[in-house]
Amino acid sequence: MQTATGLIRIFNGQLIDGTGAAPLPNAVVLAKDGYITYAGPAQGTPQTDPAARQIDAQGGTILPGLVEAHYHPTYFNVAALEDLDIKYPVEYVSLLAAANARLALECGYTSARSGGSLFNIDVWLKKAIEAGVTPGPRLASSGREICGVGGLMDWNPDFRKIGMEGLVLLINGADEGRAAVRALVKDGVEWVKTYPTGDAAAPDTNDHHTLCMTFEEMHAVVQTAHNHRLKVTGHCRATQGIKNALRAGYDTIEHGTFMDEESLELLLKRNTPVIPALQFEYASVQKGPGIGMPQAVIDGHQETLEGGAESARRILKAGGRLGMGGDYGFAWNPHGDYAKELTFFVEYVGLSPLEVIKCATQTGAEIMGRGEEFGTVEKGKLADLLVMDADLNQEISALEDRSRFIAVIQGGFVRAGRLATAHVTDASLVR
Repeated sequence: MQTATGLIRIFNGQLIDGTGAAPLPNAVVLAKDGYITYAGPAQGTPQTDPAARQIDAQGGTILPGLVEAHYHPTYFNVAALEDLDIKYPVEYVSLLAAANARLALECGYTSARSGGSLFNIDVWLKKAIEAGVTPGPRLASSGREICGVGGLMDWNPDFRKIGMEGLVLLINGADEGRAAVRALVKDGVEWVKTYPTGDAAAPDTNDHHTLCMTFEEMHAVVQTAHNHRLKVTGHCRATQGIKNALRAGYDTIEHGTFMDEESLELLLKRNTPVIPALQFEYASVQKGPGIGMPQAVIDGHQETLEGGAESARRILKAGGRLGMGGDYGFAWNPHGDYAKELTFFVEYVGLSPLEVIKCATQTGAEIMGRGEEFGTVEKGKLADLLVMDADLNQEISALEDRSRFIAVIQGGFVRAGRLATAHVTDASLVR
């Protein structure tokens, strides 16, 4: 992705650098040609060229651009599982994905890791973003997902004769798992997303305590993916599914809902990040009755909400790593609400704002394998920054309000916020 030319000076705000350190009052951040050259106290700031662009943080906060660590660019107002694969043709889904990517950037998310994409659209969306064809976050792609036949993502009965090819590759056995990964290798993905367990959305056949892949299948997927230098993640709610994923060598765990002591020990030993995605569960419980969600499904989401929150607390307390993001694009959890995840982790889970911001910046960049490039505000890193007129250490929910954004900066370019020249102002366009 292209970086800007020229100089930027951001001043008159506290700096939250993304490492978990206490905010630095009256800070200055300097950037040249898209990279940070200084981040520290105003006193002692290197002399700057008078031609530098001046950005006044207005007493608010300067922080790293946010990282959405479980991003579904092709999800769009999904009301039922069946909406994911047969609702719209690939041409329309591609347009929606581009609109969703632009919206994510408008919401302060300068980077994102895909957690699965219809028709491998995220592979080409990444190329378009990097080529400057369409605005969006720095993207890590995953394309179509992998699940065992009859598992959570295999809901179209055989009599329909329509398959699931646009969304998921279905496997029976280790050899088919290897073949599925090889197909994704040819498609150009970076991450392989799998479904080792079920979910509350399918209480009758594949609930959140059900396994949808065997350990042998998971191990074969990891071996093949790692051989081709791809990373592997998985939708893991059931305790045994979490253990299977960790023993198979998964690079991250999505959800990690029901962790016992053995799971936690394995997780810490491997230093594997977990992306809990709990705002989705909360939204399901709160809005489910109003949209006619079955009570059995709502009850399941309540169980995963409570179990996931407890697991997240234990992971972070024990020294593990959490990423922020997950499952936006549903009717009750739409694109554009990404920062609600951060508010939720402060108000419901009990993390501090600084802990949550670290999860959403530094850890997110590490999950993407790009922690040396961005995720914290320090010299030498890309100038991916968010400037707000709020004290986020006291008001984390301000991240939900795009009117509070002074500037969303990506590689030195002011891409969004009040200082940008163009905005996506109607999130309903992609809901």
